[in-house]
Formats: sequence, C-alpha cells, structure tokens
Amino acid sequence: MNTLSEILRARPAAAEPHAAPLRAESNAAVAIRRGNPIHEEQIYALVQQLFFGKESGLVRNVGFTPVEASAPTASLCLDVARVLVDEAGYDVGLIDASSDSMLLQHQLQISPQNGEVTWPVASRLWLAPRQSWWQQFADKPMTDQDLSRLRDLMTAFDFSVLYCGPISWQTARIGQSCDGLVLVLTANKTRRLVAAQLRDQLSKAHVPLLGTVLAERRFPVPRGLYRSL
Repeated sequence: MNTLSEILRARPAAAEPHAAPLRAESNAAVAIRRGNPIHEEQIYALVQQLFFGKESGLVRNVGFTPVEASAPTASLCLDVARVLVDEAGYDVGLIDASSDSMLLQHQLQISPQNGEVTWPVASRLWLAPRQSWWQQFADKPMTDQDLSRLRDLMTAFDFSVLYCGPISWQTARIGQSCDGLVLVLTANKTRRLVAAQLRDQLSKAHVPLLGTVLAERRFPVPRGLYRSL
C-alpha cells in the first residue's frame, strides 16, 4: 500500500511523542496547517503523483474513501479538485458519491444553484450533487442505471474527484466505475490490520487501490516553528 501523502490537519504537539504512521512505505512528512503554503505544495505533489504519475497514462477519475467516518475527506477532495484546476487548467468535477446522511454541498457549505444538475464552485470547477446521478439515494440502493449516469457524468469533465463514503459494497461498485480509490487513514486511530484488510477486500472486488493518505497526524514540534514557515 503506497502512502501518497500525510497532509491533512497535521497539528503540533509540544511534548507528546507520536506513534509510527500507518503506512507500508516510509515517506518524509511535513507538519502543516490548512492555509499554509506548505499544505498547498503537498496537495500539488499528491495531485501530480496520483493523476499524472502513472506509466500507463493519465488517471482521470479518482474516489477518496475514509477508513474512519470522521476523517476530513470532503475538504481533501475540494483541495485536490482546486489544485487540478489552478495548476493545470482542467475542467474538474467534484462529485458527491457518498451515502452519508449529510450531502457534500452541506459539508463544504456550498450553496446550490436552483435548477442546475451541477453548479460552479470556481472557474472550471463544478460540484455535482448526489441527486445528479443517484436519483433515489434517500430511499433505494444504488442501481446499474445510477452507475451508468455516474459514468456519463464523469465524461463531462477532464478530471473527476469523487467524495466516497467508508468502504462498503456501494463504494466498491463506485470504485469499479472509476480509475480507482484512495484510502484516507486517520493517524492514531486507523489500525494497520484494518487498513490491510480493506486493501485485500478492494483487491478481491477488483477495485484498484491507487494509494493512501494519512490524516490527523500530530508532530512534536513547538508552535513557534510553524509561525516561521
């Protein structure tokens, strides 16, 4: 399992030792805060490695699925989508592909546009709400027709970032409909064994696992150092 980055809500902990991160390979990590230029640099590196670093060609449609429901997956998806637009100038769709009780637009506090199937978040960036492809999501399970609409929706954009719920049979079906999934782990909460089991489940379901992201990691670095970054 390849750890792509460790960039989400990294927080300083002045006197608290940190546990070893849940990952298969050791990669250097930088403690950052949201809004810090280092955060933007690491999101950019994540996008480059995830979407443009494959020898087989471009990866265009990626789903992000948390191991822990509390992981900040919605904000990660928005950050990734914004970098795809800002750094490369592509048309990007941010798609709600989750069965969460709270819709993605509510989590991100993005006001809907009445009568629109998708609505603009920024120049060349659109949010596609759940009801744009999963018509009976509140009452019925996902159908083959829903997945067909999802695939058609993804073709409307150069790249799509899919906000998915925790691993389930529905998430696996979505993963089969795009280029693959990224697991969002939570430091000091997600167990290595659980992450490995989910990796195996995705493999058995023939869902490509494109990598992992480690969220909520704490670093024993004085706060003053962050102010100088």
